[in-house]
Amino acid sequence: MMKVKKNLKRKSPTIEETETEQPLPAIRYSDKPIEKKKKWVNRQRVLVFASRGINHRDRHLMEDLKKLMPHHKPESKMERSKTLSVINEMCEMKNCSKAILFEGRKKQDLYMWMSNVPNGPSVKFLVENVSTMEELKLTGNCLRGSRPFLSFDPSFEKEPYYSLLREILTQIFGVPKHHPKSQPFFDHVYTFAILDNRIWFRNFQILSEDGALAEIGPRFVLNPVKIFSGSFGGVPLWENPHYMSPARYRQQVRLEAKNKYVNRVQQKVNFESTKPEGDSYKLKPLDEIFRENPVKKAYDLKNNKV
Repeated sequence: MMKVKKNLKRKSPTIEETETEQPLPAIRYSDKPIEKKKKWVNRQRVLVFASRGINHRDRHLMEDLKKLMPHHKPESKMERSKTLSVINEMCEMKNCSKAILFEGRKKQDLYMWMSNVPNGPSVKFLVENVSTMEELKLTGNCLRGSRPFLSFDPSFEKEPYYSLLREILTQIFGVPKHHPKSQPFFDHVYTFAILDNRIWFRNFQILSEDGALAEIGPRFVLNPVKIFSGSFGGVPLWENPHYMSPARYRQQVRLEAKNKYVNRVQQKVNFESTKPEGDSYKLKPLDEIFRENPVKKAYDLKNNKV
């Protein structure tokens, strides 16, 4: 049997292939590589790590944020003896332009640093009302690595420092387009609301196009403390006048409890000092009948013994 050779026709390049291909320059050196068009333009990475001394709930919150941020880079715990200026060198080694540091104090207070490395600015927050995904057990769900919508309260436009905080939060929590570890669609939304001089964070799943949402978690509240001009330090640009440290708040609670006990003791001493000596409830001569037994008095009256 004779074998019939088939004529293999070369496929013509499609329109998309011709658009991606770039024409060669007129003069090109042999050792110079050809520049290719890159889709991933915003190459910003966030270094997320913690210092030693945080409790289990704070560590779970950090892990939840890592799951929500595909553009993060992990790092081992930092020793307390090191200064915060070392973080700029750590970010340079990890090729990161943003950083989030979780700093724990007294095994019960959690502070969060957000910084733009290496020139600043940086913000220090006190994290309150922490609830992780495992604690809440909410019905919402999203695909890991998907990009989120960022929703900000209109109150962010009223004050200049709130506008700065909005820009920092946008650059840190916003997933860059065409990131290798991200998904090319949106299925959840982050909400940042201002209430009681604090920033409330919530994460919702987008159920339908008509605006139906289901909360995913985690939940936490950011109480801003200071805004610095540099990265993890520098000149303070703004300080929260409504901020009170947790240690001072607990001290005031103890003082109020102590004052309550001291006032009660003082009232008892004052009562004893003003109490007259002897029998303070002397009866009148006509009231002698109340000193007798009322049951016996009634019995005597019945039997005419009075």
